[in-house]
Amino acid sequence: MVKPKGGRSQARFDPRHEDLLTAAEAAALLGVKRATLYTYVSRGLVRCVPEPGTQENRYVRVDLERLKARHDARAGHAAVASGALRWGEPVIDSSITRVGAEGLAYRGHLAVELAVQGRSFEEVAELLWAGELPGSAVRWQAPELPFPPSSLVGLLPRDAPPLTVLTALVPLLGASDAVRFASPPEQERLRAQRLLRHLGAWVGGAAEPGRVAQALGEETVAASLARAWGVEVKRAAAPLDRALVLCADHELNVSTFAARVAASSGADLYACVSAALAALSGPRHGGACDRIEALMREVRHPERAASVVRERLRRGEAVPGFGHPLYPRGDPRTPPLLEVAWAVHPEPAAVRVVREVEWAMREAGHPPPTVDFGLVALATALGLAPGAAAAVFAVGRAAGWVAHILEQRAQGHLLRPRARYVSPEKV
Repeated sequence: MVKPKGGRSQARFDPRHEDLLTAAEAAALLGVKRATLYTYVSRGLVRCVPEPGTQENRYVRVDLERLKARHDARAGHAAVASGALRWGEPVIDSSITRVGAEGLAYRGHLAVELAVQGRSFEEVAELLWAGELPGSAVRWQAPELPFPPSSLVGLLPRDAPPLTVLTALVPLLGASDAVRFASPPEQERLRAQRLLRHLGAWVGGAAEPGRVAQALGEETVAASLARAWGVEVKRAAAPLDRALVLCADHELNVSTFAARVAASSGADLYACVSAALAALSGPRHGGACDRIEALMREVRHPERAASVVRERLRRGEAVPGFGHPLYPRGDPRTPPLLEVAWAVHPEPAAVRVVREVEWAMREAGHPPPTVDFGLVALATALGLAPGAAAAVFAVGRAAGWVAHILEQRAQGHLLRPRARYVSPEKV
């Protein structure tokens, strides 16, 4: 067993399994000069390996990150890191999605442009997973039913909302996949395709299990959603496809972070998506759609919208679906959804309710509506079942979850933040 200077044992160290950085990259990560980096190496704090064919060394990222964390803690950066987890500074490197002043971009492509140009959800999912837009139309093979839909229905109440159905479905799909821990990227992408096809087909499984097989027979996830909810596929598929694309990813939102944490532990794809679905169910995340639907039921008639909004505001109650912390000028994903919802002719009374609520909030000077509001507007226009908006959100966001799961595995480190202990009397 060889020991370098500083006494750190190198037993079982295999550089082939490590993420390695150049000297310039390592010094930049630490925020030090190269001479200081070399001092850390000589003290055994950072391991390095020769780069074949050169006189350069490569430095082990995990050692660098561990050393940086120690230095930051000593410098009083713990409070900064704690605040970063509350709508603060970035805490994970990612090349998947950027949220900036120009809007939301997937791998450098603006999400709104992809949606209005008619790029399919499948194409955008492949962009998120592989880094490039496919050069031709994408068709995912329809998976077989792993078990009869009736077996899932027997576990759920008939009125179970779609998101509850999906939350119950994913672990069962995992249990039916005997090789789910085999995770080469190519195999995982095929597994992800099958999983997303299932999510789209099973959304109505509790109320209409007979439609699941029919929905799986459709060519796209959007068409599967329409078939599963019993609406006209030709009329609904394109608007649903637009919604799925706009929901496909949103950087490190709560559910995506949950998926990445699970992925960092080595959990299989189904377990990671289950973690994301659990986080999505919260009323401050995907559950916002359900609260918006409840508001529309409270309003009931278009002429009541202004008075209901005023009364809520007078009582100091929140009106769900308005204002997004990352988009002070308005959520760019919402207008393309409202455009489709408002284009329905003749306009149903339920759509007029949604439109009047949006107008009343605008007149009151409140922030523009969020994507959750746009999803509810679209689901209302298409006549989808209660809870459909949250399910569309979940199915669309699953593409992003998969992308982040794959990226987290490639990065190879465990997501394990530290707690800043405070005595009980200060809590």
